[in-house]
Amino acid sequence: MSRIFVAATLLCIAIVVVLKPTAGMAQDFDGNVVSREVREMMDRGLSFLVEAQSDSGHWNDMGEAGAGTTALGLLSLLASGENPNFGKYQMAARKAIRHMISTQDAESGFMGPSMYHHGFALLALAEAYGQVDEDRLWNGSEAVNRRGIGTALELGVRCAITSQKSNPRGGWRYSPGAIDADTSVSGAVMMGLLAARNAGIEVPDEVIDRVLDYFVSMTSDDGVVAYAGGLDGFGESIARSSITCLVLAIARRKDLPQYKATETYLRNHLNQRSAWTEYARYYQAQALFQADIEAWKKWNEGLVRTLKSRQNADGSFRGNMGAANNTSLSLLALALNYRLLPIYER
Repeated sequence: MSRIFVAATLLCIAIVVVLKPTAGMAQDFDGNVVSREVREMMDRGLSFLVEAQSDSGHWNDMGEAGAGTTALGLLSLLASGENPNFGKYQMAARKAIRHMISTQDAESGFMGPSMYHHGFALLALAEAYGQVDEDRLWNGSEAVNRRGIGTALELGVRCAITSQKSNPRGGWRYSPGAIDADTSVSGAVMMGLLAARNAGIEVPDEVIDRVLDYFVSMTSDDGVVAYAGGLDGFGESIARSSITCLVLAIARRKDLPQYKATETYLRNHLNQRSAWTEYARYYQAQALFQADIEAWKKWNEGLVRTLKSRQNADGSFRGNMGAANNTSLSLLALALNYRLLPIYER
């Protein structure tokens, strides 16, 4: 046996030893090892979503069928680490995208039934844009409105901008023609716009600046964020403070005092209860991840334990927002462990 052969054999063994995952660990994404229990929860949850998806590609959750519910399911599929063009969720992802595009208003670009849904739809299309092979998107489909993802995204952005122009508050409410705003709906639309901008879609600076001014006006010195109207609106909410903290972080305005205030509030109220627990966790996970990676890691350990106890035998998660929404929001809170969606980049 030659020395070269022996050396090569030892080198291969060494590589295998180094690359062998630690017991209890699973896939490695960009240097980040995802635990086996997270991967198993994700796989079971995604299996439930694929099974619950309609033939047309949407999810009808407690009667709330719309672009937002479909978008959350699509985001969960895209966050899984599976290739959206060739992986095991490719058909489910394509069906969801096709449904969102084919039901979009071809003139206004609105993806309803509310601006809440529209905001999440913008986010999902922006995350799919560039990841999903558009040559394969409509293959075998007979949908009438065969727009590409980029075209649908541009239409959706235009809808949000048109809606904002008629809104004196600079944000959004449920209807595209609303003249009032709330921080929850505005947060959903703003995250969609920021994701679209990251994907290369033109979003004017003045549009972003108006929304930021709105959030600043709704944030108190102690990090409490009002719901609607003004600073006296609806008391404390970990969800709203998390939304504002996240929006300011993704918009790269951590220099604002309102960012520091909401970040401090978030750190000091990590276990605050919410009437909409899954929704709050979805934003809390992202905001904390953007604020302090070490604090997020510690909080995430508790999140994994909590969600493991709340996952049903069929892979869905318990909660008060319907099985599909509960499952999608829970999976997306876990998806920070993967860090694959562009919007999750720090």
